[in-house]
Amino acid sequence: MSAPSFFDTAILRVLLPVPLGQPLSYSTPMSGGAHDGVPPPGSLVRVPLSGREVVGVVWDGAAEALPQDKKLKQIAETYDAKPLSPALRRLVDWVAAYTLNPPGMVLRMCLPMPEALTAPPPSRHVLHIAEQQPELRPNAQRMRVLEVAAERPGLSQSDLAEAAGVGAAVVRRLTELGALRAVTVSADSKRSEPDGAMPGPELSADQQAAADRLCQAVAARAFSVALLQGVTGSGKTEVYFEAVAEALRMNRQCLVLLPEIALTQAWLDRFERRFGGQAWAWHSELSPGRRAETLRAIASGRARVVVGARSALFLPFADLGLIAVDEEHDASYKQEEGAIYNARDMAVVRAKLESVPIVLASATPSLESLYNARRGRYLHLLLQQRHGAAAMPKVFAIDMRKHPPPSQHFISAPLRVAMEKTLAEGEQAMLFLNRRGYAPLTLCGACGHRLECPNCSAWLVEHKARGRLLCHHCGFQARLPEACPACGETHRFKPCGPGVERLAEEAAQAFPEARLALMTSDTMTSPQQMTEMLRRVEAREVDILVGTQIVAKGHHFPMLTLVGVIDADLGLAGGDPRAAERTWQLLTQVAGRAGRAERPGQVLLQSYAPDHPVIDALARHDTEGFLNAEMAERERGGMPPFGRLAALIVSGPDAAQVSQTGRLLAQAAPILHGLRVLGPAPAPLSFLRGKHRERLLLKASRDIDTGKYVSDWLARVKLPSGVRLAVDIDPYSFL
Repeated sequence: MSAPSFFDTAILRVLLPVPLGQPLSYSTPMSGGAHDGVPPPGSLVRVPLSGREVVGVVWDGAAEALPQDKKLKQIAETYDAKPLSPALRRLVDWVAAYTLNPPGMVLRMCLPMPEALTAPPPSRHVLHIAEQQPELRPNAQRMRVLEVAAERPGLSQSDLAEAAGVGAAVVRRLTELGALRAVTVSADSKRSEPDGAMPGPELSADQQAAADRLCQAVAARAFSVALLQGVTGSGKTEVYFEAVAEALRMNRQCLVLLPEIALTQAWLDRFERRFGGQAWAWHSELSPGRRAETLRAIASGRARVVVGARSALFLPFADLGLIAVDEEHDASYKQEEGAIYNARDMAVVRAKLESVPIVLASATPSLESLYNARRGRYLHLLLQQRHGAAAMPKVFAIDMRKHPPPSQHFISAPLRVAMEKTLAEGEQAMLFLNRRGYAPLTLCGACGHRLECPNCSAWLVEHKARGRLLCHHCGFQARLPEACPACGETHRFKPCGPGVERLAEEAAQAFPEARLALMTSDTMTSPQQMTEMLRRVEAREVDILVGTQIVAKGHHFPMLTLVGVIDADLGLAGGDPRAAERTWQLLTQVAGRAGRAERPGQVLLQSYAPDHPVIDALARHDTEGFLNAEMAERERGGMPPFGRLAALIVSGPDAAQVSQTGRLLAQAAPILHGLRVLGPAPAPLSFLRGKHRERLLLKASRDIDTGKYVSDWLARVKLPSGVRLAVDIDPYSFL
């Protein structure tokens, strides 16, 4: 019996963008015993999977020879596309191992549209004047076409016909006669390139010093992390724009992350003014065609600067030279669904794997970033003054126990007087309430019945503008019923508490002559709507701006001098260990919208607890004092950044089964010094989207590898069918 041949076929590991825990093995032909015909790691391939074919990536590891007596499914096709870089493949493995997401789920974020990379880019025909002109029978229409083609070469047939004011048949006949020649070009749009040599605005001494350090980091072509902390209005964006300029001069790519896609257009406009060219946007609102074009431009290196939401972190850049994370503290960087990860933290990991610098910018940095800066792991750059003539606004706390508004009203007398004065002087005012809708609770005035979501343990929120009751957790909506489902009384429902719509209604009644605008995530559903709203405010077409947290995101309104916070205590109650930090960050950002130009600003915080450390620190502009106190409190409790957390959320349609699974998990937890498992306990939202939920919280010292611990822990437990387990390493939400 002859020995099996090892020279006919090779085994390759292929990672697929599906929720699998490891790459799958496939076979591919070899050439004469050498591996020169085998697709290298990173190659995009098409492979069979469960009766269909999917695009995957050849993963790392040397190709092995396949014995003749072993059968494997074959790779169907290897694409002529640029392979995924080693750094991006290492990022997939790193994120998957740290967050306990299946590697395939992470890879899916790197290949949002594999067809854009695997198929040739679309092409189109454009027309130019032929070098050798044939003899033509001249007429007026033909002459106009040739004149336009000479002035504007590269138009399509239809565009040339339209520009010359003739029918398409005239252009087509000139092409047939050889007067025009058709050239095949890429269908991707042409954009004006940003110019890194274009001079920027004059910087202050502090700004210039910070910019110089960032430019040095870019020029060094090495990994480093800089925390750029500056008060609101200090010009942090212009500082990191200098680092972007340095990367452009080196012909390298830049990635800028923003927490909200609604902020994208304003950033793009600002970038174009600074660099005289366009950046590329990446977010979920892009059309499929634009997404495909953008993906090709990024992979080829044609996209020099990309700005996007958290998913942009995983794009296949050709030559990344700089990463910037704007508003690095923002909780929106944490993805809570699907593959759970924190884009800010994973951006630091990608910068390290790519050997490039990263800038984390914020007026209110996260305690984790501040901790790393204080320990010397991050370079700490401080901007302590507003740019130009602008001064920090004065902040006052209104004690609502002493100044209660009338019943069913929410604007206190001191705030109303301040608004009257502001409007009389031709300035703008902002009212902030971080609560969407008209009222957070609707109850029956006859029996007290509260309208709740049938799918969640949450009240339905009235949205008066839509004429709907909405659940902000699952999206359920319904009309307000005429009769109470509990007692049958009709027309007895009452709104309880203020939402931002109700606040806007009160402001409109109090100031009927003022032009009022509402700015929330419900009204600003696209970058275009946000751009138009910002234009209206800056053009002084709005006197009173009422909004939720979307108004706090770095906007610059020169004539806005008064900010009134309706419920400054909102967010401080409950058991969220980040409540004080989040409230301080949000209110500081909101307060920072006031007085950003020559006119001084003031901020009025309505509070029932004006002596709370957060409110007191805001009123005294005592950022350092608050941060030091919050750090000390976290250290005493062993909470992040001085300890580690991991959450396990058990969910399912059967409450008893979910509870039993939670107890089994708790009993199976390995015992380890420096680690505690809390729970199981019903989650604050114990019923969500039709599923019952219980939580376990793992609390560990910093030296414990929580990911490995949880992985070993889960290997001991077999989950029953119908029960789902989600793992959240470094949780931000405790709902």
